[in-house]
Amino acid sequence: MKGKMTTSELIKTVSNITLENIDTINKLVGNLNEDQVKWRPDQGFWNISEVLSHLNEYSRYYQPTFKKKIASTRFTSTKEAFLSSPLGRSAWKSMKLGNAKNIKRKFKAQKGYNPSIDSSLLTGREFEDFIKHQTDLQSIIELAQTVNMKRVKIPISISKIVRLRLGDALLFVVYHNERHVQQIANLVNHPNFPKD
Repeated sequence: MKGKMTTSELIKTVSNITLENIDTINKLVGNLNEDQVKWRPDQGFWNISEVLSHLNEYSRYYQPTFKKKIASTRFTSTKEAFLSSPLGRSAWKSMKLGNAKNIKRKFKAQKGYNPSIDSSLLTGREFEDFIKHQTDLQSIIELAQTVNMKRVKIPISISKIVRLRLGDALLFVVYHNERHVQQIANLVNHPNFPKD
């Protein structure tokens, strides 16, 4: 994915990755027991429940924000081309997995999104909530096609002053989701992961 793309390319990318994320989590996590979702390879590593709760908390911020901004914008004429801003491109590129599905750069999660700091993020419904949020995200992606994704601006979670273009924010959120879905795949494929 480059900084300049057609709107339909952008929508196809975020939609395909979101559907893949739902499918992967259904397959990897859907039938796991409590010991498996709470297993961690070492102290300092998140378990599957924690990874999902982190993603769910991001969904609780970004998805209502997307809906509100799409519903209230006056920029309802869609543009065929989408151009990332330098900040937007840098944000989503930092989240994007490498060609070998590897996590290139590690980041520290903010306090309010970090379940190892804030245990109230763990509800016991991590898997169900993740699937619900991702299905909802898919409908938001459909709605995004009806507005100008360059002119609609989304305040980011760490600073309401900093705003990304809607197209960049969607790429950022979806690549962030994909990155953590890969983290879960790495946990499930770990040689010491409990088999049952």
